Amino acid sequence: MNRFLIALATIPFATGCVPVEGAGTVDPETNGREVLFFEGFDDGSLDRRKWNVIGMDFWVNNEQQAYVDSPETIRFATEFEGAEGGVLILKPVFRPGVDTNADRKADFISGRINTRDNFDFTYGRAEARIRMPLNRGAWPAFWLLGNGQWPYTGEIDIMEYVGEPDWTAVAIHGPGYSGETPFVARRSFPDGEDASGWHVYGVEWTRDAIAFDVDGDVFYTVTRDEIEEKGEWRFDTPKFVILNFAMGGVYPWKVNKLEQPYYGIPQDTVDAVKAGEVQMEVDWVRVLGPAE
Repeated sequence: MNRFLIALATIPFATGCVPVEGAGTVDPETNGREVLFFEGFDDGSLDRRKWNVIGMDFWVNNEQQAYVDSPETIRFATEFEGAEGGVLILKPVFRPGVDTNADRKADFISGRINTRDNFDFTYGRAEARIRMPLNRGAWPAFWLLGNGQWPYTGEIDIMEYVGEPDWTAVAIHGPGYSGETPFVARRSFPDGEDASGWHVYGVEWTRDAIAFDVDGDVFYTVTRDEIEEKGEWRFDTPKFVILNFAMGGVYPWKVNKLEQPYYGIPQDTVDAVKAGEVQMEVDWVRVLGPAE
């Protein structure tokens, strides 16, 4: 997406120091709100001043992939149907024998990127335009995480998807409400739509509430008071942006209960990965400053 001007500006409410495309500008679509961060993926490569790539050492949630910094797993398309400019593609690939973690021995590799130490923010709106595959056991996500030790960092899951096409989910994690958090909700798509279409997934984060929406439809809001009934409110500190594509693991397994051929992944999804048919496509990511 390339509708924003490039401006090199100091970014209020953010601690990142790299020049950010669109920062300091105001676009009519933002209703007068300042753009703190924008990534349109129009250049055909990953801007390493903004994004970090996670590697093989990272492993959580019994996920069945190893993250690899590779053009196989982190791809780009400069022209893409339905997209507004370039597209980031996070793609799981079947590559037995590549994983160097002897405890995991994953047969899949995939991609995960974040803006940690490059850009983060406190309060505002984060949103991304994303399209996903229909395959069960796929686990792409778009989320925010604080710096430091989890769960005290605070985690805001703007979009999680486990290959059930008629819904996506959101969640909030922190001390006293992590893992099996009570702050979780599903959002069902209207008739005639599913996760394989382009949708804008967003969150509005203020001092006293966190509200989630899909295509502008606000469907779940959690307040500071509600969270403090379970534990500490850990959402007054900066959060960075994460995009990743996991395969299988705890969350998909909880939904589909599949143990074979991989934990949380059915054979038809394995076959689709082998055929190169499974990927998450991201048109753009944007963070806006707090509303007036």
